[in-house]
Amino acid sequence: MTIPVHVAVAVIVNAEKQVLLALRHAHQHQGSLWEFPGGKVEAGESVFDALVRETKEELAVTILAAKPLTKIAHDYSDKSVLLDVWTVDEFVGTPHGCEGQSLRWCNIADLIDDDFPAANAEIIKALRQE
Repeated sequence: MTIPVHVAVAVIVNAEKQVLLALRHAHQHQGSLWEFPGGKVEAGESVFDALVRETKEELAVTILAAKPLTKIAHDYSDKSVLLDVWTVDEFVGTPHGCEGQSLRWCNIADLIDDDFPAANAEIIKALRQE
């Protein structure tokens, strides 16, 4: 049994109540699918600190306030992940793809499960229940 990759996931919500999505590069695991931004939690790092670090690195934004939304354990055929998902409703900066990834804002009602890695279906479900 493999140890799951612990990932801090940011569901960034703007003033219009839209969420920010990033397109995974084709060469990445689950490539060419949309995702909620985030990244691996490093050893000894808190999830919140990982969330702040990853959003600064990937999007050039600084998180001011975030709260836990859900945790999701998911097994893909080649990898296991533990998604630690947080809702971010206060941030500074205008998001842009610092790693060359495309970004878009999307209404929660318009999210389509098939456009995302399978583990993200639970995030979408949780967002629709808020």
